[in-house]
Amino acid sequence: MTRQSPKVGIYGFTGCAGDQLMILNCEDQLVDLFGATEIRSFVMAMSDNHEGELDVAFIEGSISTEEQLKRIKEIRERSKVLIAIGTCACHGGPQAMKLGEGRFEEMYKKVYGNAKISVSKAFEAQPVDAFVKVDMYIPGCPIDKGEFLGAVSKLVAGKSPYLYKFPVCTECRWKENPCILYQGKFCGGPLTRAGCGAVCPSHNLPCVGCWGPTDDLNVSSEYELLKEKGYKPEDIIQKIKKFGGAAVAKLVKDLESKKEANK
Repeated sequence: MTRQSPKVGIYGFTGCAGDQLMILNCEDQLVDLFGATEIRSFVMAMSDNHEGELDVAFIEGSISTEEQLKRIKEIRERSKVLIAIGTCACHGGPQAMKLGEGRFEEMYKKVYGNAKISVSKAFEAQPVDAFVKVDMYIPGCPIDKGEFLGAVSKLVAGKSPYLYKFPVCTECRWKENPCILYQGKFCGGPLTRAGCGAVCPSHNLPCVGCWGPTDDLNVSSEYELLKEKGYKPEDIIQKIKKFGGAAVAKLVKDLESKKEANK
């Protein structure tokens, strides 16, 4: 029996659209990708888009308006599998770095003042799984071409994709990179999920954490390590929150409480 091509939709919400652009940049594989799947909706690549039932929906971007909330629920209802792609969809992204501080209204007013906004009402940006069930996550800022194509290939074959669960430090060891932390640079490698190929440390630059937190996250240990190296507690917390968003909000809150207690 011939396996039917999976019906796929690729959608963007609050983000830079870098993950969708990365998919378009798979130039050598794009024809095969479109040939192996039935792309039903991909606004950045097609003008003839259709709604309807989907086997797989790829979602880029965080959810930050009531209109987007309604839209993501509707996509979830008609999709067998929903995959969050990119750090914004997986963790909230940089726009969620202030998540949980209770200052959204203040910051919103600082940007827009008393202007009357006619589009959908906004709220604090959150990752997709804050509102609907997510079946799989492909983090990255933007996502890695190899990881994405590998995941699609496995899905087409009816198999479950596997992604790295260990930190960037492991990739640094594979490449025999000298440890950036020992060079006195503020590196987020121990907290960040692998998958990027340790691209920044390989160029002697500290990891900024754009792949989001690793599954083996130990914020407290990294916090103490960086403090020992002379970094200020507020700078450490800012670093951890930049891409971690919702995934580290509670852990960071505990760290902030600890920081206050030690004053």
